[in-house]
Amino acid sequence: MKRALITGITGQDGSYLAELLLSKDYEVHGIIRRASSFNTGRIDALYRDPHVNGVRLFLHYGDIADSTNLIKLLYRLRPDEIYHLAAQSHVRVSFDIPEYTGDVTALGTTRILEAIRETGVNSRFYQASSSEMFGKVQEVPQRETTPFYPRSPYAAAKLYAHWLAVNYRESYGIFACSGILFNHESPRRGETFVTRKITRAVAAIKAGLQDELFMGNLEARRDWGYAPEYVEAMWRMLQQETPDDYVIATGETRSVRDFLHEAFSYVGLDWQDYVKIDDRYFRPAEVDLLVGDASKASKQLGWQPTVGFQTLVRLMVDADMAALEQKRTVGLHA
Repeated sequence: MKRALITGITGQDGSYLAELLLSKDYEVHGIIRRASSFNTGRIDALYRDPHVNGVRLFLHYGDIADSTNLIKLLYRLRPDEIYHLAAQSHVRVSFDIPEYTGDVTALGTTRILEAIRETGVNSRFYQASSSEMFGKVQEVPQRETTPFYPRSPYAAAKLYAHWLAVNYRESYGIFACSGILFNHESPRRGETFVTRKITRAVAAIKAGLQDELFMGNLEARRDWGYAPEYVEAMWRMLQQETPDDYVIATGETRSVRDFLHEAFSYVGLDWQDYVKIDDRYFRPAEVDLLVGDASKASKQLGWQPTVGFQTLVRLMVDADMAALEQKRTVGLHA
């Protein structure tokens, strides 16, 4: 039985990855931060699964800002695979807390790679890189050889982490892969990210619980895919004979305006009747266009996206409408 360690296991990608690995008979360990309230909602169902029942899923308190704890954990677990997903991952917020973003998102990767080197564990390492590293794009579409031009503290921190993984691979022979993932969404997406912000608002407006939705730049264009498919690409990277870096994307780009139209029209509403522009939601430096070329991943990993843009948007709207209905039902029976 393979053993995997996931940082950021309670996030969107971490929860889907945990499910995937458990389905492949891995023993899965996750690092979670100690907090005054539970933040494990995305993985709680795994504990209720009678086939899992806590036997192959273990959570450990820790923090990627604590290198001593990371070293102790690696000595004890000696995982076959490490998936490093934890980060301060909100691009707009990174402008407000750039130092913290650099410490967690950039130096967090340093601490884990150093822990692997120090302990000598034979772990395969996955680094969650980001399409935001391309920023002010130098080539369309963006591929593994496209020059980077980060446009936010988050993107700069991710770029540091990305190149550090390359350096530890070349300097110390660590099996380190970076997945340059373009935007990937799901019903588990964080509520402050633009796609989930839209689908939650659509559900609330349709239910008569909200009147307006405040947005920023509607012209930004992104390559949006489905998160469960993207975490499978992470796993496939660590099953290769040699480590490498891969762009994971759909190859199609849509604007935020397109997302609004698709989400609102799905429930019979016109987004223009509800959306207001608020300058607070604009970034100091915008990223206008991201669209990836995943032909390398297709050829070497055998990976292909299957969930299209319209299906993705509708999945998210349906999930948020169902969640509201469940709350209403619970409230009626309380």
